[in-house]
Amino acid sequence: MADEVIPGTNKKSMTIKQQLLKVFYPALMKLSGLKKDRIKINRTKTQPVVSIYTLNVLKSNNELLLLNDLKGKKILLVNTASDCGYTQQYEALEALYEKFKDKVVILAFPANDFKQQETGTDEEIASFCKINYGVSFPLMKKSQVIKGPHQNQVFNWLSDANKNGWNNLAPVWNFSKYLVDEQGVLTHYFDPSISPLGAEMLAAIG
Repeated sequence: MADEVIPGTNKKSMTIKQQLLKVFYPALMKLSGLKKDRIKINRTKTQPVVSIYTLNVLKSNNELLLLNDLKGKKILLVNTASDCGYTQQYEALEALYEKFKDKVVILAFPANDFKQQETGTDEEIASFCKINYGVSFPLMKKSQVIKGPHQNQVFNWLSDANKNGWNNLAPVWNFSKYLVDEQGVLTHYFDPSISPLGAEMLAAIG
């Protein structure tokens, strides 16, 4: 079975591998749901040492996004990949965005940090997300989200307690999720196995 080429473009729809991953996604979610300690919560409401609103980030189309412009809304930040067992979560993220866009901004950060699961260019990633999942929330430029000298500055903030106030955990895999509240406080970390439409996420968004 050949990959389908989208008419009028040189972009392809899902590869055979991606189609198989989509089929097995429900089973993966069921199995990964057995893991413990899948959520970290800032129960003491610890305030950040450095404001997240001082940070800026480039979108995949090279537009600059000032996080200061997002004050007053919750921000869900997710590291994503196109060839991961959790890639189907793009669909759930879009559904969540459509349902709560009046109070939640979703920011996707494509990264190739785990098993070469995001090898495309920014243009290819954006095309893949739009064609296959109808993604309309902002995609950032591909970057490194795990700890290291080239870590994206937003994920450096999310995984450094000396900046966010309490959490040192960087993404453990693709589709790790961090929730920042309307005042810029990091309130939750969600393991990749937590669905964007799961009860835990919906409760956190409120």
